[in-house]
Amino acid sequence: MAIVPEKTASDARSDPNSTPGKRKLRSDGPLIMDSPISSPTKWKSPRQCSSENKDGAVAAKEMVANEGEIKSHKSPSKSMQDSFADKLKWNPKDGEQVRTVKEALHVSTAPSTIVCREDEQNMVFEFCKSCVEHKKAGSIYICGCPGTGKSLSMEKVKKLLVDWAKQAGFLQLDVLSVNCTSLANTSDIFSKMLGLNQPQGKKTEASSLQQLQSLYSQKSSGQKMILMVVDELDYLITKDRAVLHDLFTLTTFPFSRCILIGISNAIDLADRFLPRLKSLNCKPIIVTFRAYSKDQILSILKERLRELPYTVFQHQALELCARKVAASSGDMRKALCICRSAIEMLEAEIRESIGLSEISLEEKASPRQNIASDPNHVKQEFDAVRIDHVALALSKTYRSPLVDTIQSLPHHQQIILCSSMKQFRGAKKDTILGELYKSYTGICKSSLIPPAGILEFSNMCRVLNDQGLIKLGPSREDKLKRVTLNIDEADVTFALQGIRFFRNCLQ
Repeated sequence: MAIVPEKTASDARSDPNSTPGKRKLRSDGPLIMDSPISSPTKWKSPRQCSSENKDGAVAAKEMVANEGEIKSHKSPSKSMQDSFADKLKWNPKDGEQVRTVKEALHVSTAPSTIVCREDEQNMVFEFCKSCVEHKKAGSIYICGCPGTGKSLSMEKVKKLLVDWAKQAGFLQLDVLSVNCTSLANTSDIFSKMLGLNQPQGKKTEASSLQQLQSLYSQKSSGQKMILMVVDELDYLITKDRAVLHDLFTLTTFPFSRCILIGISNAIDLADRFLPRLKSLNCKPIIVTFRAYSKDQILSILKERLRELPYTVFQHQALELCARKVAASSGDMRKALCICRSAIEMLEAEIRESIGLSEISLEEKASPRQNIASDPNHVKQEFDAVRIDHVALALSKTYRSPLVDTIQSLPHHQQIILCSSMKQFRGAKKDTILGELYKSYTGICKSSLIPPAGILEFSNMCRVLNDQGLIKLGPSREDKLKRVTLNIDEADVTFALQGIRFFRNCLQ
């Protein structure tokens, strides 16, 4: 009988043919798999092992807790994206949901919170607060490009000031908001102001302005402070500029209680049209609202969409919209219109896909397949506004036939459009041909381009007039013809912004 030598534990470990099932363990404890890189283990007593197991369990719990904290700590941008991802999926086939989204993105819908304009709002609020505390009149001028939140911010300041005055125990403010585009006559603004200061029964032969000047020249008991917000202030500009000048001068009378907030797009309105105010030491404080940047437009869009219970836009789609609008004009109203247009692109795509699927199903599918496959297909493909929808909306907004016409013009005619934009920037609506020629030659000389003569310049303007890009008025002399830009400034900017020469001129 052959004697088989007994294998030791070390031999069993080194034997490649031995299996795990044949291993004999020292204790009844569970089998612990070693890591690929392991160090030689030393023998430990059972008491020591049990204590270390307890410590290891506590350490493992702490490690899991710390890992949870690390996972919960994220950057603001990442958490903002996750908040959108955690929402329910949007159903663009639901008419009620689509209507709710479009209302949230409408220009006329005031958001619950106004972001990215906190500094400007605080500056205006502190100025008005100081006027109320010292019972002193004052004027402030709000200017900036269209769609930069001027009117919306002033509405919030007006509400904050009324609430603050009530809580602080001051007399209730009389508030008057006027949009100058609604005035039949520029002097009607004084009649609206007088309506707050005087009962309706009194009638005098003096004009409304004279009555206000008399009222603010003498002391009266119990006179309330008046907060007057005048939007589209440039519509009050007349030939003699008397109305605009008299309006701001009312804040300089000794017993005036009027806080005037004027709003307009013209940045240099106070310097160009109110030069006498500086000599009277009553030039208004100027607060400029700069065009929105890409990050600001993105924040405003997300703030409006955050109130919805579902995700409507892909993050990349919103980024594309914000980047393109910020590069062209920084107009927030334009960004909202593009987002609404992108939703309409998605609706059109859904209608087209449903029509195609119905045709194909009638030809080769059964009604059961129609019910089973079509809703799932729509849910998978059309659950959010994608980046291609926004791209189509952008091309629809900016790539108009006018843009193609401007881009195909000769170089000097493009310079004429560029110089006309610089002339009409702000409150100025038209100019004469001679002034436009001076601006044109200035751009040419600054860029070392030989300018055309006045006759050739006049002929080029006639060509632009025939194409509907500018409008020339009648006059015997070419230099005295009135010139008006007949197209939107955004079309000119979008058409020429790709050329560095024009990009520098338009800044």
